[in-house]
Amino acid sequence: MLKSEKYSHPLSQANFTQLNDEEGGLNLGQVGAVLRRRLLLIGGTTALVATAAVLKAETDPPIYQGTFDILTKPVTGEDKVTANVPQSISSQDKVAPPESTKEVQTTIAVLQSPKVLNPIVEKLQEQYPGITYDLLVYYLTISSKKPNIISIEYQNSDQQLVTDVLKLLADAYLQYSLQERQSDVEVAIQFVDRQKQPLEKSLKYWQEQLRNLRLDNNLIEPTQKAQELSGQLTVFRQQRIENRVQLEQMIAKYEDLQRELAQEPGERAGNSLLSDNARYQKILDQIQAADIAIKQQSAVFTDENPAMVTLRQKKEYLMPLLAQEEARVQKDFQSRIQELSARDRSLDEKINNIYSEVRKLATISRNYDNIQRELQIANEALTQFTGKQQALQIEKAQKQQPWVLLDPQLSKVNEPLAISDSAKRNLALGGLLGLILGVGTALVVDKLSNIFYSSQELKDATRLPLLGIVPLRKELEAGTKDSVSRGVQNTEGSSFFEVFRSLYTNILLLGSDTPIRSLVISSAGQGDGKSTIATQLAQAAAAMGQRVLLVDANLRAPSLHNRVGLMNIQGLTDVISQDLDWHNVIEPSPIEDNLFVMPAGPIPPDSMRLLASQKMQNLMEELQVSFDLVIYDTPPLLGFGDAYLLAANTDGLVLVAGLGKLKRTALQQALEQIQISGTPLLGMIANKSKDAAPVSYQYYQHYYRQSMSGEKVSVEKVSTSANSANVSSNINKANRS
Repeated sequence: MLKSEKYSHPLSQANFTQLNDEEGGLNLGQVGAVLRRRLLLIGGTTALVATAAVLKAETDPPIYQGTFDILTKPVTGEDKVTANVPQSISSQDKVAPPESTKEVQTTIAVLQSPKVLNPIVEKLQEQYPGITYDLLVYYLTISSKKPNIISIEYQNSDQQLVTDVLKLLADAYLQYSLQERQSDVEVAIQFVDRQKQPLEKSLKYWQEQLRNLRLDNNLIEPTQKAQELSGQLTVFRQQRIENRVQLEQMIAKYEDLQRELAQEPGERAGNSLLSDNARYQKILDQIQAADIAIKQQSAVFTDENPAMVTLRQKKEYLMPLLAQEEARVQKDFQSRIQELSARDRSLDEKINNIYSEVRKLATISRNYDNIQRELQIANEALTQFTGKQQALQIEKAQKQQPWVLLDPQLSKVNEPLAISDSAKRNLALGGLLGLILGVGTALVVDKLSNIFYSSQELKDATRLPLLGIVPLRKELEAGTKDSVSRGVQNTEGSSFFEVFRSLYTNILLLGSDTPIRSLVISSAGQGDGKSTIATQLAQAAAAMGQRVLLVDANLRAPSLHNRVGLMNIQGLTDVISQDLDWHNVIEPSPIEDNLFVMPAGPIPPDSMRLLASQKMQNLMEELQVSFDLVIYDTPPLLGFGDAYLLAANTDGLVLVAGLGKLKRTALQQALEQIQISGTPLLGMIANKSKDAAPVSYQYYQHYYRQSMSGEKVSVEKVSTSANSANVSSNINKANRS
């Protein structure tokens, strides 16, 4: 039976149905959230309709007013250059920033200056002799109603004069913008030339550093060198084992030989070691033959008989030869033992040298990665500046004005209109109509976006309770600064960390009968923040006194080691594929004492096969016994089956939903796959919430007390809608269990 089947929490058996988009009525809270998100769209629509209404207003005939708008791009030459350069401040903005109040006032002052208007006055005086600079400025109004847009208005009783003045103003202002742009482009080109020189030097420097590193260490790639050392280490270890076996056998034979040599020559005839030596056996046979002859002749002759003396002399002559052969055999054994011992010491030295090279290679690898990173940064920056230089050269040759007339009649000045009180009435009516159209457009656009923006939308649509709501980090940091300014003692990021303490408490409350010792954290797709949630949750559990292991099971694109400041040299892949001891792979986290991390290791060719192996199941059982909590970070659910394989051997799956990114269709598909695979789902976590509220803890505390007391769980308290048949079915199953 799978480990997850032992988990008795009701949520593990929940059935998921189609996401519910119909709330059975108008949800004013959601409508308000939509209007806040689409405020810019509503404002733009309202302004557009109101402007159109004003343009259609009836005017009084005596006074004519002509207007035109100019779209400006207040970006300096250096800002244009650095806009696409990595790590620059302006690179964070994809469009031109709006003008500040001081910049707008400066631009308006220049446009009203005699330097710009005197040439226009000289042209007008040919047809209108009474026109002067002061008279022109008196009826001329220049303002900025929107960012990067300048509105020019001119009033006069002569309709034709208004038309002529506006045309001359439009041409003069556009020509002024062209001159200003060409001046900015020239400054920008000089700026690029100055910036390229240190970048070229930096690129050459890091290229030289990379070449020296490879020459000094005689390598091309540290990874390839590590593989070679690993292969050599394996060969030398096997050779040492075989050599030591031979050495032990040889020593045993030598000891047997010593014991046998202590016996009399007649007793050595059956010895297996000496009998293999032909010379020794021949001498021994001759000695035995002499003994037999002596015994035979002693029955016939006396000891002084020449024949007896000859036989004894022959035996005495053979005995030293036998001793010499015995010494030669012992020396041969000793020589072979010394040879094997020397080879054993040589293999030990080679293995130690390889270990030393491996340790040295780790430092070389870090230096190699740093050089590659710096080289990439310098190369990318130089490429950006080179491309910008070419673009500026082209821009310098252009004659088109950078400012643009915002006029529906193909950049022609609007015909002057008579001013009347109807303009105010049409402005009010147009603003009201524009507001209505803007609200309707915002609701339609938000509906078509098909994205979850709030935790309440996620909860209402899925009918699944939330384990926790994680807010955006920048909002919590802002809240921390406000607390400090009010005198409240608070460390930076403590509020953000308390969210994960509460989240871990909610998970603990799920295990009313069987404590939760292991879980899988995943998401429907990329970018939902599952790895961040896994890291922070593990840190929170460790800070609460639990012995926690964080396992990077994302063998396709491992990243946890970067988040906790560790290296990914060995990891889960090595434990499964090379039978390494997992105690030697896990590393203590530098951010928390009770937190340990098992990196992913090298990316395998087939991660599914490793995760589905019996070794992986056995490893997961050992890890759960050794730690209070084991958290597995996995690839996304859509398109990959890794999370389902791991969740089957844990207490369940925790699904992370990134608000503002997660689409309803993607979540629906993920929930359908979870239902089909039978994977136990512990709950969901709403991440990147802009309106996070600590409600999930009270909900689970209430749910836990009801479960422990045997009280029937109320459908209304589990979900915001009491009409969901799916929720009722799930709660009934929970009560029966």
